[in-house]
Amino acid sequence: RLCNAASDTIQSLTVCLYSCGFTCLFGFFSVQGSVQTRATGASIASCVFNLMNAIMGSGILGLAYAMASTGIVGFSILLVLVSSLALYSIHLLLTLCDQTGINSYEELGEKALKKPGKILVGLAIVIQNIGNFKPQTSLSLCLSLSFSLSLSLSLSLSLSLSLSLPPTKGFLGWTSSLAFIFMLYFTVVVVVKKWSIPCPLPYNMTTLSNFTKVSNSTDSECTPKLFILSIKSAYAIPTMAFSFLCHTAILPIYCELERPTKTRMQNVANISISFSFLLYFISALFGYLTFYSHVQSELLLGYGVYRPHDRMVITVRVAILLSVLLTVPLIHFPARKAVIVMLFGGRRFSWLTHIVSTLIILGVVLMLAIVVPDIRNVFGVVGSTMSSCLLFVFPGIFYLKISSQPIKSFDSIGAILLVVFGLIMGVTSLTVIILSWVLSS
Repeated sequence: RLCNAASDTIQSLTVCLYSCGFTCLFGFFSVQGSVQTRATGASIASCVFNLMNAIMGSGILGLAYAMASTGIVGFSILLVLVSSLALYSIHLLLTLCDQTGINSYEELGEKALKKPGKILVGLAIVIQNIGNFKPQTSLSLCLSLSFSLSLSLSLSLSLSLSLSLPPTKGFLGWTSSLAFIFMLYFTVVVVVKKWSIPCPLPYNMTTLSNFTKVSNSTDSECTPKLFILSIKSAYAIPTMAFSFLCHTAILPIYCELERPTKTRMQNVANISISFSFLLYFISALFGYLTFYSHVQSELLLGYGVYRPHDRMVITVRVAILLSVLLTVPLIHFPARKAVIVMLFGGRRFSWLTHIVSTLIILGVVLMLAIVVPDIRNVFGVVGSTMSSCLLFVFPGIFYLKISSQPIKSFDSIGAILLVVFGLIMGVTSLTVIILSWVLSS
């Protein structure tokens, strides 16, 4: 009955959001003439919600596993480091945007490294955003609520398509605020459930057979660890980089900000990353303190094992499902733009190209969602390669190539350190992750 009630609830919400999305879509189609490439007028609050929506996606589900792999203090140090570097790299991108008048990550790559830079950035954005969508999260949640596969696919495609087709994203402030509320609710539930799931964990024989149920056998496993170093720790920084990456959306959101200035946009980034940091840390901490060493790579799976019929757990699954679907348009915009720029260059806007590229990208990510089984592998591989490039390496290289500041200036030295950190972190993490695959096989 709970599953049926949840199914009815989510279908009602989907119809409502679906209708609103197509209302916006038809409004855009009714506009005559060419589509403007630079839209202005979005409030600071709307930009904050949009940027937070771009930051907070499925990454929040993997941070508790990262804490279980590094310890509370180790995780805290790394999270502060990655979030601070993310803010600094945003500062570099906004500085370049003001100096050059360029409002596209791909065009910055072209100005710094000519056409190869443009192609590298475009490919990185496409791969990153395909990994960032991670729609198997939404599909698995749909299926766990007794949805059929066809209904799951139609739900994901219909809502995502209706919100992804419009060529600008200033109108997405309301969907972003909804997604933030859903993420906030998820964090509250994680905190509350800390006191409803006992430790040692119960041995649950009623759960699905494809999970390995291991009960905590000693009270020592219920003691939080401050520092942990193991082969699983290699997933920590890539997962954090994956979780804080919003750089593909920062310049388009900057262009749509009302009275856009670097200071106003930096304030938007500071607020967005600060709120995201807070929710990330709280959900990771209480998720870890609930399951300790038995945290699943996708946090909600742990609640499904030990509390499969809990009403609050079912509702938070619905909330995460809707949040992931509402995040799709914001991470879809830069991916679609990168594809169009790489294939068609600076051609005039075409609705045919726009719609076809949208359908192809959504189709590809849905197929990958069905094929890729473990969210940890997505966080690890994409985080150590594409996320590290877009978050650390590219902003530093672009600043050093484009800016006229002397090499001994503060920002130039910071850019060099950013590039070095990104390369070392990416290569080291990817090597250890591949080694862990080899050893486990």
